[in-house]
Amino acid sequence: MDDLRQLLPDLGVFAGQLPFLDPLVAPDTPAGLFTQWLLGALVAGMREPRAMTVSTAGADGNPTARTLILKGVGADGRRFASDGGSAKARDLVQRPFAALPFYWSPLARQVRVRGPVVAAGEGDSAADFLARGAGARAEALLGRQSQPLADLAERDAAVKESPERLEDEPDLAAPGWTPHTVRPESVEFWQGDRERRHTRLVCVREGEGRRKQLLWP
Repeated sequence: MDDLRQLLPDLGVFAGQLPFLDPLVAPDTPAGLFTQWLLGALVAGMREPRAMTVSTAGADGNPTARTLILKGVGADGRRFASDGGSAKARDLVQRPFAALPFYWSPLARQVRVRGPVVAAGEGDSAADFLARGAGARAEALLGRQSQPLADLAERDAAVKESPERLEDEPDLAAPGWTPHTVRPESVEFWQGDRERRHTRLVCVREGEGRRKQLLWP
């Protein structure tokens, strides 16, 4: 622990040439700027640029977070999917709100999305599930996410059997599989700077429109 206390403050941040966020020429919509930044992370060669942290809270208000893959971006919000038996799915039933931080380290960029969450209907959920790869569908059909596991041999046996079930029933969809859309109430764009002159631009929903506001770092 003493070594870490000495090491952590000395670690460098914001290496290399960093981009600049000019609020005056940024796209008009949060979805437009988000897409621009996501594509920028892809061009920069960042691994898993669509990875995001999904933060939820249950009835007791205690937050939990996990990393998921972004499934879509649109005017209605950001989309991810979850098994119905997972902790996040249970949280969203009790408190249908989430925060989605994105961090693209090579570019010193963060995006923070916050808002209510809307679950897809049965038809859309089945279509989303069937669009997944065979391995992902086989794993999801186990329906045991977040449940206690006795040992790794139990897991391996179940994973081995699930593809066989999928071969027999190729159109089978996991009953609890559900895409969720976070409808942004606020989207903040954070561009880091080595001199700590960070730029923060937040877009807040106001009625049917949006208000842009710069924030102090």
